[in-house]
Amino acid sequence: TNQNTMINQRPLVKPGEKVEAGQIIADGVATKYGELALGRNVLVAFMSWHGYNFEDAVIISERLVRDDVYTSVHIEDFDMQVRETKVGPEELTREIPSVSADAVKDLDENGIVRVGAHVESGDILAGKVTPKGETELTPEMRLLKAVFGERAGDVKDTSLRVPPGIKGVVIDTLLLSRRGYHKGRRREKDLLKKLEQEFNEKVAQIKAKRDKKIREIIVDHRAKNIISATTGKPLIKPGARISKRAASMLNIDDVAPESEWTDDETINVRVKKILAQAEELIKAAEEAYLLDRDKIIRGDELPPGTIQLVKVNVAMKRKISVGDKMAGRHGNKGVVSIIVPIEDMPYLEDGTPVDIILNPLGVPSRMNIGQILETHLGWAMKEQGLYCASPVFNGATVEEIKEELKKVGKDPSGKVILYDGRTGEPFPEPVTVGYMYIMKLIHLADDKIHARSIGPYSLVTQQPLSGKAQFGGQRFGEMEVWALEAYGAAYTLQEMLTIKSDDVQGRTKIYNAIVKGENPPEPGIPESFNVLVKELQALCIDVRLLTKEEEIE
Repeated sequence: TNQNTMINQRPLVKPGEKVEAGQIIADGVATKYGELALGRNVLVAFMSWHGYNFEDAVIISERLVRDDVYTSVHIEDFDMQVRETKVGPEELTREIPSVSADAVKDLDENGIVRVGAHVESGDILAGKVTPKGETELTPEMRLLKAVFGERAGDVKDTSLRVPPGIKGVVIDTLLLSRRGYHKGRRREKDLLKKLEQEFNEKVAQIKAKRDKKIREIIVDHRAKNIISATTGKPLIKPGARISKRAASMLNIDDVAPESEWTDDETINVRVKKILAQAEELIKAAEEAYLLDRDKIIRGDELPPGTIQLVKVNVAMKRKISVGDKMAGRHGNKGVVSIIVPIEDMPYLEDGTPVDIILNPLGVPSRMNIGQILETHLGWAMKEQGLYCASPVFNGATVEEIKEELKKVGKDPSGKVILYDGRTGEPFPEPVTVGYMYIMKLIHLADDKIHARSIGPYSLVTQQPLSGKAQFGGQRFGEMEVWALEAYGAAYTLQEMLTIKSDDVQGRTKIYNAIVKGENPPEPGIPESFNVLVKELQALCIDVRLLTKEEEIE
C-alpha cells in the first residue's frame, strides 16, 4: 500500500462450493468475515501504575509482544535505474570495486540480491557500477589499476543499498530490460523456459481434473461409440459396461469430438459440458501465456535513457515496541511507554493478568465516557462468549450494561479488586476492568527514529537538509537559541550556528583539527550571510565585508 503495509487477501470459500449474490467470498487485510477488523479485544484496567501512564502513555503486557497480538508486516519497495551515461552505460554486476566478498555473497550473476536473503541497513540490494570520466587518478587508484588492470579504476560503486532503519527479508525482485540489451539475453531464455513450464503444468492440471470428473461419471455405464481421433477405431467395445480399470486406461485426449460416450443421453451431455469447460480454461491459459511471452520477447517499456530497472521488495515484521502509537474507538490515543513482564502486571482474583493499563485521567476532562461503557459491555459479552454490536445513536444504555454485568455475576459498577503483580497485595481501591477494542496505528517508533552524522547540504544556504527522508539535521530554532543564550553555553551556541550549520571552511578546518588532535579553530563566516549579501545586492544595495586594514573608498 502507500503506507508500505502488506495487503493480504484470504479466500473464505473452497473450489466447487456454491455461492450466491452478496455472499462474502474473501477477506481483506483489515476485515474478518466481511466486517471491519483493525484491532484486537484486550483486557484493560483504568489505573495509575508507578507513573508510567502519565500524560496518555500506555502500559502494555509482554504477552502482546510474545503472542504477536499487535505484530504487523510492512513491505518496503526499492528501485534503481541503470542508465546510459555520457562516458558509457552503467552496469549491473556483483564485481564491485572496494567491496568485500561477504558483502556480495547474496547477489546473483546480475548483481541482484536473492529472494529470502536477510538484509539490514547498508547491505547491497543491487550491485551497480558507473563509468568514471577522464579524471586525475589518486595514487591508490593507480596502484589498483596496475594490479587489477583497466577494470578497477574506471568505475565507481553506485549500488542500491538498504537505507538506515530497515531490517527484513527480500521477498521479491524484478529486473526489467530494454529490448536487445545484451545483459538480459540469458535471463530472457530462462524466463521463457520458466513461463512455458508453468503453462504446461497449468494445462496438465486442467486436463487431470477434467479426466477425473469424466471417469467418475462414465463408470458402470454401457459404452456407445467412443472412437479414437487418430485411428478411427472404438476405444471401448460398443455395448460393453465401462469398468473402473477401463475408464482409468482411457486416453480422453484421443477421444474424437463426435463420439457418443454412453447409452445414457444425460451422461453424454454432462461429459460434453465438462470437455467444453476444460477447453475454455486451456484457451484462456494459452492466451495469457502468449501475452506474457510476447512481453518478454518485445522487452519492457522504460523511460528514455534507462537501460534496465531493478525493483526489490523487502518485508519487515514489526512487533509492538516502546514509542508505538495505540488508540481505541473513542479518540483515546496514546504512546506505549513500557512493556511490563506478564508476572508484574496487575491481575484479577482468578489470576488473569491485564493486558493494558490506561490512565483514568484520560477520561473525565475529555468527556469520552463511551470508552468506559465499551469496557464494561466488552467484559459482560466476553464472559457470555457473545459478540455484540452497539449502533451509533441506538447503543446499549447504562441500565442494559448493568443488567448484562449482573447476568455474569459481576458487580454492576464494573469495578473489581486487582492485585499487584510485584507484591501480590491487593490495590486499596476497586479498579475499572474490562475488554476494549484497541488498535495499533501506523505511527511506529522504528519509522520515526533518526540520527544524522555527515549528510547532504542545501546548495543555496549550505545548511543541512531537513527530514528523515533526506538524512537531514534537526532545526535549531529561535527558542533553542534563547535556551542556550540563557544558559550561557556560548561555544555550544557558536558551533550550532557555524560549523554544525553553514560555515563551509569551518567544517573542513574542524575535521582537520579533530584528526590532528588540535584545538578547534575560530569559526568563519556563515554561508547564510553571503546569501543575505547577494539578496541585498539584487536590491541594488552594495554590502561588503572589509577588514580593519581596508579603508572605505
